[in-house]
Amino acid sequence: MTQGLWIEGRRSGLAAAMAAVLAAGLATGGCRIVRLDGNGAPVADEGPDLAEQVASLLDRQAAAWNGGDLEGFMSAYSPSPTTTYIGSTGLIEGYDGIRERYAPGFAPSAARDSLRFEDLRVREVDERVGVATARYVLEREGTVTSTGPFTLVLLNLEGAWLIVHDQSAEDGGS
Repeated sequence: MTQGLWIEGRRSGLAAAMAAVLAAGLATGGCRIVRLDGNGAPVADEGPDLAEQVASLLDRQAAAWNGGDLEGFMSAYSPSPTTTYIGSTGLIEGYDGIRERYAPGFAPSAARDSLRFEDLRVREVDERVGVATARYVLEREGTVTSTGPFTLVLLNLEGAWLIVHDQSAEDGGS
């Protein structure tokens, strides 16, 4: 079994409490994650784990979105022609196609709502592949304009976790 933190709350109240602490830490920008082995004992820190790296990746992506930085937003995606995105318009293949999909929203005159992510859950499939689920929330002047779940498949490419597949769905605003 891979050591790390599974943030899904499947193990007793402790896991739920850990997930709540992590979520609170992500929301406030500060959280220390302690890695546990299969018996619940702390293990030596080997650097940031996948959950920490994905949380950081999404924080950078939201900051780039909110700052109008298309290149910064796209830096979370693998720059490969095999990277895919599935959304309301269907399948988009390739980094360039995904960039083209998002580019109009970054035009100087475009109205772009503020982006944040919630309910992040991450699991490591193996040392090279991870899966993350969360919700995106777009907001304008305190009103949610769009929200929905998404799933990311991430690949560790030369030490950096990058999105190789993104499937997003909208379930309506509040």
